[in-house]
Amino acid sequence: MESFLQQVNEAAHYLTARLPVHPRIGVILGTGLGGAAESVSESAVVPYSEIPHFPLSTAPSHEGRLIGREWAGQSVLIMQGRFHLYEGYSPLQISFPIRIMAQLGIRFLIVSNAAGGLNPNYRAGDLMLVSDHINLTGQNPLAGPNADEWGPRFPEMTEPYCRNLQQLALGTALSERILLHRGVYAGVMGPSLETAAETRMLRTLGADAVGMSLIMENITAVHAGIKVLGLSVITNVNLPDNYQPAPVEQIIATANASAPTLHRLMDRLLAGMKIS
Repeated sequence: MESFLQQVNEAAHYLTARLPVHPRIGVILGTGLGGAAESVSESAVVPYSEIPHFPLSTAPSHEGRLIGREWAGQSVLIMQGRFHLYEGYSPLQISFPIRIMAQLGIRFLIVSNAAGGLNPNYRAGDLMLVSDHINLTGQNPLAGPNADEWGPRFPEMTEPYCRNLQQLALGTALSERILLHRGVYAGVMGPSLETAAETRMLRTLGADAVGMSLIMENITAVHAGIKVLGLSVITNVNLPDNYQPAPVEQIIATANASAPTLHRLMDRLLAGMKIS
């Protein structure tokens, strides 16, 4: 754990010298959603490969770079691309960027991803506000020794996704006339997609969408005292009685098509956030 602490400090120190802003909000853009930051003029771009000890994205459509800049009047650090358990990364490695964000003073985190819809009322291209999650990965980034200066040994998960941010997102979506569902996200290991029987099980458990990311990041952020907002782009809808293939190319294409709507929602959302 001491070596991990040192690595986080070295990476945070490296970024402090290269970022033009002192970020207060972190944003993670997932599969097919990197384009949501393209219309945000870039003040500083740092490839993951240049950051000490930083993992590298191997998933398709994950650009693998950090952008630090002002967005909608807020100081923001954007991750274009993330890391997944199915890539072979450990939960601790996936937590690395979140620990750096905490070291940099980030207090709010907006996580986005592509997810398969389980709720039959959803359609491909819809957006879902994550109200809660079910961790089915069998993994936890807090397993092992606890760094008490980073957070408690047994963090509360009564509010994993900030209720105030959820209300702000719902109100923003309404004012922008953007359809924004509110549902429960199930996180799985991947990389294989779910069987028809598994989708029935997930729906029975109360999940509205399923994906292979977000969970490790959320738990780490909650442990660090960072307030989290989760947004999923529904790229396909899994109806077990009429099960259809969902090629990764289709998933990426649907996410790409939804990126402008996600950007508009985030633009207005960021403008409405009060950072003291």
